Parts: sequence; structure tokens; C-alpha cells
Amino acid sequence: MPLDYKRLSKTIAVALRHNPEKFGLTLDTEGWTLVDDLLSALRRRNREWRDLTGTDLLKMIEQSTKQRYELRDGKIRAFYGHSLDEKIEKTPAEPPEMLYHGTSPAAAAVILAEGLKPMSRQYVHLSTDLQTAQMVGSRHAASPVVLIVQALAAYQAGVQFYLGNEDIWLADDIPPQFIKAS
Repeated sequence: MPLDYKRLSKTIAVALRHNPEKFGLTLDTEGWTLVDDLLSALRRRNREWRDLTGTDLLKMIEQSTKQRYELRDGKIRAFYGHSLDEKIEKTPAEPPEMLYHGTSPAAAAVILAEGLKPMSRQYVHLSTDLQTAQMVGSRHAASPVVLIVQALAAYQAGVQFYLGNEDIWLADDIPPQFIKAS
């Protein structure tokens, strides 16, 4: 039976973004863990994965339409989406002028009044384009709202931004004065 890369990716998301302890993994301050440790944990967890290799992880990453994971020097980490108690350290970076956030109409009203907050995640998630923000927002509402974040102005005012991957930026709390409805 061929390997189900989507299922593997979802399981790895739990292991690297939400509950590494459940898999017996330890993440460093930047979210890295050894590939060998992850492979061992996955092999123990699912009989179908008993022959899982690093090559399978590479194929999973290559076949994904979204860049969720990074492999380097025998280690792996999730780029974004962490809900761990201990904050994953990111390097601040200057964002593009505008970024986008898709959400429900009810949440948009609160965000426009109070600003963007990470909620159950470690960072606010922002998209580099309207289409991605629209897709994210559609997870929360049939008719989502896309908010425009004046990211560069917020950055210049002291809000920290971090590159998640080529399509996703992360940020600390963003005050409402830098957010408007599209």
C-alpha cells in the first residue's frame, strides 16, 4: 500500500506543532528535533510506518502544496502553527508593506476593534496574498472577511514580524490601527 503523505504530514504536525511529549520528542528553542527521533516515534506509533525513512519525509515535504516543515543537518521542525506552552524562538524580519488575514465576519469585528492576537497559537498568522487569506478565512465562515494589515508600518512602530515560509508571515500582537477591512 502506498504511503499516505497527507496523513503522515498531519501526524507530524501534531508531533512538531502541538504535542511533542505525546511522541516522546523534545524540541529545542527553535522547534528542532532529530529526524531519527521523529522517525522512531512514528514507527512506534503506526505499524504502516515501521519502514519509514528520511527519504519518505523528503517526499512528503516535496509533494506538499504548503511549506510546513524544514529539514536541516539531520533535524526537522515545523515552520509555523505551534500551540506549545513554551514559545518557539523566531528571528525578527522586516515584512512586506501589506499582509492579509482571513477570518469570520464576527471575528473581524473584534479584530478591527481590539487588534490581532495569537489566540491559541504562539503567533498571529498572516498571508502574503489575498487568495491564501480567503482560503484560510473560508475555514471559519462561508463568507469570510479578509483583513489588510499594514505590516511595514506596524513593524516600523515596533511590532515584531517573523518569516514563516514564502507564503506565511508570523507576528506578535498587532494593534487595530494597522488593520482595515478589504
